Amino acid sequence: MKRLWIAGYGDIARRAVPLLASRFELRLVSRSNGMDLDRPESLAPLEPADAVLHCAPPPQSGTEDSRTANLLAALERSRILPTRIVYISTSGVYGDCGGALVDETRAVNPQSPRARRRAHAEAQLALWCTGHGVTLVVLRVPGIYATDRLPLKRLRAGTPVLRDEDDVFTNHIHAEDLAQICARALQDEAPAGIYNAADDTQLKMGAWFDLVADWAGLPRAPRIARSVAAKRLPPELLSFMNESRRLDNGRMKGILGARLQYPTVREGLSHEHAVGVD
Repeated sequence: MKRLWIAGYGDIARRAVPLLASRFELRLVSRSNGMDLDRPESLAPLEPADAVLHCAPPPQSGTEDSRTANLLAALERSRILPTRIVYISTSGVYGDCGGALVDETRAVNPQSPRARRRAHAEAQLALWCTGHGVTLVVLRVPGIYATDRLPLKRLRAGTPVLRDEDDVFTNHIHAEDLAQICARALQDEAPAGIYNAADDTQLKMGAWFDLVADWAGLPRAPRIARSVAAKRLPPELLSFMNESRRLDNGRMKGILGARLQYPTVREGLSHEHAVGVD
């Protein structure tokens, strides 16, 4: 059986494990296993792997992703290199696109520190995989949602969103669908490349919040003008309201061959259960 290293054992990795356990001998690069991507020396006993699922986020500060660099250095020291790496990146690397429909040919233009770190990770992986003949699949992921990944705290706090004329388009993927996409990308015949791992939803942020509020039985968020938002909202939250794009997922479906269980957030929310949600 082939061996798969999973770097970063968060929500998506945990959801993917049942889909992968019959195909791979699984190994975890995680702090709980004594392997810390911030401490390169802890990665010294890394065994050779046939494939890597890289789910670990970059550090919280800076413009570079030292964790990806440390992972690649550890793989370099292995006796046998993996044949495939799948990396969960972010659609934030595109930056603000003014609401345009965006496919994978669009040049990256990261405009926030977190997106710059992701773009740096992608660049490192592309250079390393090209140099070593390793297949690379990059999944550019938008907002992930599930029962425990919804903006309920913001709705309960009455945090405002932009009025429609100032609002931005957001993109979504259900956590279970993303796990399925990762499993598909790890199949031997899955073509290398960059894929927008998004569903078919095309909604502005305010409409998304309205859907979640109605689903959870909460008051809808108040709407405000952008000029007011700049004074009332924290910079990190406001940064999400400064980027608008609609992701084209045609390559993901047509070339990668991924199938969506929840094609839009409406199907995804109808699957979830509002009762008892925190």
